[in-house]
Amino acid sequence: MDLQLLESTLVELGQPAFRAGQVWEWAARGATSYKQMTNLPAALRDELPRRVPLSSLTVRREALASDGTEKALFATADGRPLETVLMRYRDGRRSLCLSSQSGCPLTCTFCATGTMKFGRNLTPSEILDQALHFRRKEAVDHAVFMGMGEPMLNIDSVLAACERLPAVGIHPSRTTISTVGWIPGIERMTEHEGATIRLALSLHAPDDALRSEIMPVNDRFGLADVLAACRRWHKVRKRKVYIEYLMLSGVNDRYEQAVQLARLLAPRTAFKVNLIPYNPTNSDFEGSSREAIAAFRDALEERGVPATVRLTRGRDIDAACGQLAASR
Repeated sequence: MDLQLLESTLVELGQPAFRAGQVWEWAARGATSYKQMTNLPAALRDELPRRVPLSSLTVRREALASDGTEKALFATADGRPLETVLMRYRDGRRSLCLSSQSGCPLTCTFCATGTMKFGRNLTPSEILDQALHFRRKEAVDHAVFMGMGEPMLNIDSVLAACERLPAVGIHPSRTTISTVGWIPGIERMTEHEGATIRLALSLHAPDDALRSEIMPVNDRFGLADVLAACRRWHKVRKRKVYIEYLMLSGVNDRYEQAVQLARLLAPRTAFKVNLIPYNPTNSDFEGSSREAIAAFRDALEERGVPATVRLTRGRDIDAACGQLAASR
């Protein structure tokens, strides 16, 4: 819900300030209507639906994958599209992949979101309403800002939303903000006085030439400067930086590149690598074979760099990493 509109409406209606907190508590617990908010006066429960919709987003379409992953396509009040994913794991985890922008202006060549027309930054309420949509269905406990958009270009709204996620059930230690390396946002996270949220860096190449070819943002913020910013974050926040590395056949998956990546990530105590199988988009790339991914992982671990291979979720509904484009 639009929390600013809620507060101003309650003032207009002459309600005490604590009413906003009561409404938020119900919403964060998954309330599906104002009628359920039994500690509000009956007249207020009747009036609020006309003035403050329970969500600032409209659901346009939903899809369920064979592995239980669920995707929702939303529209903002001004018609901007965005997608959110709920990933269900066998161990009971329920992780949300949240969007911070409608579209993305940074046009990474392997990412479907970059092919969309960029809309705008999302407000804190629009970010929260993605989480609340799925909270109304079931409890959630993890969140990653790896959906549409570059979170660091909207970092103040992202951090404002993160401050409210614990009430939804998502602790800061289970929240990750991913970036392609937008240094001003990394610095803002480093200086942020709130609880420590995890930081992930989408790296995808061990040298500047290749990274600039597949990620144009590298022309503005090169590898040395981005990794220096990440090391500063690690020093201040005492948490590892998660390196996201998309495995592209014949592009960035050779043994020599694994060795180069291990060298790049010294000191290794600051980083952990997540190797990501490529999920098909309309690009010309192909994913690395399982054998190539395993060999790449082994090369990193032999050099003291911890590495895991990420599970692919929701590929059959275009809900996997890099596939969000409001297409289906």
